[in-house]
Amino acid sequence: MADMEHTDTVCAADTWSLGGKEFTSRFILGSGKFRLDVVKAAVEDAGAQIVTLAVRRANTEQEGNILESIPAGVTLLPNTSGARTAEEAVRIARLARELGCGDFIKVEVIRDAKYLLPDNAETVRATEMLANEGFVVLPYMYPDLNVARDLVSAGAAAVMPLGAPIGSNRGLVTRDFIRILIEEIDLPVIVDAGIGRPSQACEAMEMGAAAVMANTAVATAGNIPLMAHAFGRAVEAGRAAYLAGPGRVLENAGEASSPLTGFLEEEAR
Repeated sequence: MADMEHTDTVCAADTWSLGGKEFTSRFILGSGKFRLDVVKAAVEDAGAQIVTLAVRRANTEQEGNILESIPAGVTLLPNTSGARTAEEAVRIARLARELGCGDFIKVEVIRDAKYLLPDNAETVRATEMLANEGFVVLPYMYPDLNVARDLVSAGAAAVMPLGAPIGSNRGLVTRDFIRILIEEIDLPVIVDAGIGRPSQACEAMEMGAAAVMANTAVATAGNIPLMAHAFGRAVEAGRAAYLAGPGRVLENAGEASSPLTGFLEEEAR
């Protein structure tokens, strides 16, 4: 019991911060594909403290305002979905601020209509412009070390490399490049896009990611609240494993798991 209480204390103290705000949850929930009537339950079951939203969903009355569906106290992370240039991203970010979404902004600049890959060059430009206007900028980017360094210089608060193309649920296709960013970039690395299973979110956290974001994987699940819960717990488990330090791997040999194994082998002779 004492060991369990010690573990709970260590995990509770493991906070992280963005834009001067401190968070205990490292799972960010994207809301772009959610029906409004399930957003609240998904947020609460996931234990999410940051929720992304497309600005156009907060600026329409056709399906209701998503801002009314997100629980109080949750930090809003509006995105610049639909922007094809840095200038368009800046306009959307300013609109989000005017709508009362705060200063956090996830920069998405995408010109590629087929694969929906981010335009890294325009993303760097948008990040610099928005950081100069006082925004807390979280740029969505293809995992490239040089681009990540440019984003740091541009004033990003974190970097959000894709695991796989948006909405694909293919998992950590870019894991080797994300690992490089985690090792080399002195900012939170938030794995975004393409995560399809809680186990993949757990793996990203075991690698040392600061947080994981998922949208499609939860929104398209058979039981949305239960999947949200599963993602939240998987992120916690991956983070705990990272903090614990995974055991060594033996590639070409085995090793007795206890002294008793060797003893029994000797007796058999």
